[in-house]
Amino acid sequence: MRLPRSTIARFTALAFLFQFLVTCAAVLFVQEASQRVLAAEERDLVTELRDELKLAYNAGGLPELQRVIRERLGAVEGGNVVILLASPEGRRIAGNIGGWPPVLPDSASWRAIELYRIGAEAPEPMGVATLRLPGGERLLAGRVITSVTRLKAVNGDTLAAALLVGAALAIVSALGIGRLLSRRLKTIAATASAVEGGAFAQRVRITGSDDAFDSLSRAINAMLDRIEALVSQLRMMTDGLAHDLRSPVTRMKSVLESAILEVRDPISLGALERVSVEAETLLSMLTTALVISRAEAGIGRDHFMDTDVSSLLCDLAEIYGPVAEEQGFVIEVREDAPLRAALHRELISQAIGNLIENALKYAEGGSRIVLSGAREEHTMRIDVADDGPGIQVQDRERALRRFGRLDPARHVAGFGLGLSLVEAVARLHGGALSLEDNAPGLRAVLRLDV
Repeated sequence: MRLPRSTIARFTALAFLFQFLVTCAAVLFVQEASQRVLAAEERDLVTELRDELKLAYNAGGLPELQRVIRERLGAVEGGNVVILLASPEGRRIAGNIGGWPPVLPDSASWRAIELYRIGAEAPEPMGVATLRLPGGERLLAGRVITSVTRLKAVNGDTLAAALLVGAALAIVSALGIGRLLSRRLKTIAATASAVEGGAFAQRVRITGSDDAFDSLSRAINAMLDRIEALVSQLRMMTDGLAHDLRSPVTRMKSVLESAILEVRDPISLGALERVSVEAETLLSMLTTALVISRAEAGIGRDHFMDTDVSSLLCDLAEIYGPVAEEQGFVIEVREDAPLRAALHRELISQAIGNLIENALKYAEGGSRIVLSGAREEHTMRIDVADDGPGIQVQDRERALRRFGRLDPARHVAGFGLGLSLVEAVARLHGGALSLEDNAPGLRAVLRLDV
């Protein structure tokens, strides 16, 4: 492996840089943790002071408590201890706070607050704990937390600078990793998209770096070679079989029609008519299979022309309107704005017609079929929506399979190629077919990259 050209080597170097940034984040965490530890120590000292004052009260009542308060404040004169013994109404009895702060509850294990000490000109940040004594008096014990504040100020300036540098490095490294990987992955994605659109001859470019991406590209190309060979064989067989069978089936249907005109026996006539119907169904299947095969092969792109899609939807609504009315349906056309696009008008008409016919067949209990078109960000969508029973989410994928028919639809004439044809036409236009919930009913969405 030639490391200077290896994508993995470059990715490893960038990953090392990223790890370095993670280390910086760990340093930030340690600094933040030091602040939390210092704050926890302050809370422990405040709790210890409160408990000491409570013990003094339990031992000798208010006189003993006041004596201990004077000793503590006298021993640390000018220090950071804060004590207040107040009456039930909040008036100061002893301590270095002028009165009970209204925002503090009678009992609290820890509160951070800014208060004035007696004689101070400005409020100071304090950590305090409060307690209501059995006699109703209120007790406040605390400490001025200037050390925590100073540490936060110092850390804040330092960490701000570190985070700015770290953010810049993170952006640079992220852009580097993104550009490096996206160039390789975009070629693979572009090839996959081209193959999905029917260009089976496309292959992933191999850079010659002999790294993991080149190995992946070779594997994908080998897979595409095999897929192309299989699809070509299957397409040739399907297309040839459908094409070869159409002629004998057509001749058979002609013979049957001639026999129907000549036969006079009712039983024989009925049998011939049934066979003729089956022959017509078989011929329709073969024709549809040919259309699907050719659309999947990309045949027909040279017939794309500028088409007024809005007018096309109106024409289809008018064509299918009488049939729909006989079955109790009304076909509506809705559009936000006039739509035009370059597409295969005949195939798109056939695809939308199939969706309308499916709605007429399977939307039992419904009364309305809505055709609509709209422009999305990069595509155009055509919707055929009904208000029938719809299709369960778990059954929609099976409905799109070739010859796939759901159990409730078995009693309806058809051979399961209608949606396959619609999907093939959508792929011919670089799009896709999806089945969605219309609440109630089913919405067939035809997205076209035109």
